[in-house]
Amino acid sequence: MEGKERYFESALKVNEGIEQPSPVNAEYVRNLRRRKTLLPLEEYFNGIVQGNRTVLSQAITLVESSLPDHHRLAQQLVERCLPHAGKSLRLGITGVPGAGKSTFIEAFGRFLTAKGHRVAVLAIDPSSQRSKGSILGDKTRMEELATDRDAFIRPSPSAGSLGGVARKTRETAVLCEAAGFDIIIIETVGVGQSETAVHSMVDFFLLLMLAGAGDELQGIKRGIMEMADAIVINKADGDNRQRANLAKAEYQNALHLFPPQPSGWNPVVDVCSALQKENIDKVWGMVSDYLQLVKQNGYFDQKRLEQSRKIMTETVEQELRDRFYQHTGIEEKARALAQMVDNRQISSYEAARQLLDFYFSDASTEI
Repeated sequence: MEGKERYFESALKVNEGIEQPSPVNAEYVRNLRRRKTLLPLEEYFNGIVQGNRTVLSQAITLVESSLPDHHRLAQQLVERCLPHAGKSLRLGITGVPGAGKSTFIEAFGRFLTAKGHRVAVLAIDPSSQRSKGSILGDKTRMEELATDRDAFIRPSPSAGSLGGVARKTRETAVLCEAAGFDIIIIETVGVGQSETAVHSMVDFFLLLMLAGAGDELQGIKRGIMEMADAIVINKADGDNRQRANLAKAEYQNALHLFPPQPSGWNPVVDVCSALQKENIDKVWGMVSDYLQLVKQNGYFDQKRLEQSRKIMTETVEQELRDRFYQHTGIEEKARALAQMVDNRQISSYEAARQLLDFYFSDASTEI
């Protein structure tokens, strides 16, 4: 009893207070359930063209979904938005890990919004091959741009797509253009052999590099440098300024060895400091000079047409792949053939042939 009295006299005593609210916000849960319900096509479309960011975000989620019903609605929405799209400038930005891509995009985006542009950033995050998850932390690395009223940042998982570019990035860009964003920036995971996926969907391809991190010319594949319309060495500030200028001279010499660009443009190399916001205006000057040239010589429209054709062929390939794996009985047949391959009863090639024969025989029967 004495111990109990000592407890109530101690600082550990908790006084009775008001009744605490439920840890679950019922109203929030109800709203969350409502938000998960698909909107009608017209409501998605009207929200996008009116610049409603919430509807735009929901529409992008719909586009990224792999569910068949979502896919059909998303395709109808993209078709509706196409007449309102195609008027923006699409910039692809890639670079070596640690080059400061997010910091650069934030500084560059703020510079553009200050000039009266509306900027959409499609930041592609790498997906885990094991868990299929992504961190999607780009908004936390672009705090100032994320709060800019004329900017929209959408981190998306790469979902294992070639080159780290989300499979639905092109459709997402169409939705953003229809929402009134006149500059679309596509940030990729990093430099890789498949970075051509970015090049095939943008008007201007910017390669962001870092000086003083080893042999610069060996740190990146030649094919990526050949595609770049401009190379910018970031973090050219403080003690790193001299190294950045040396790297600039090395890249300029290297570019002379590459064949001429089909656009007629000579790639430019320069330095900047995204952290100090130095030379950001010069980067925009490069882009503006490039646009002026390619619109005069007709390359801009020619490249857009080539990209449209590429989208058509890629869509056919993806649609065939999706229909194949969604076909009735394919999953069971594939499991049985995989077991036979494991037991070395048939080769992998023979298993694939039988799987295709099974699909096409069923498909022809349905027709």
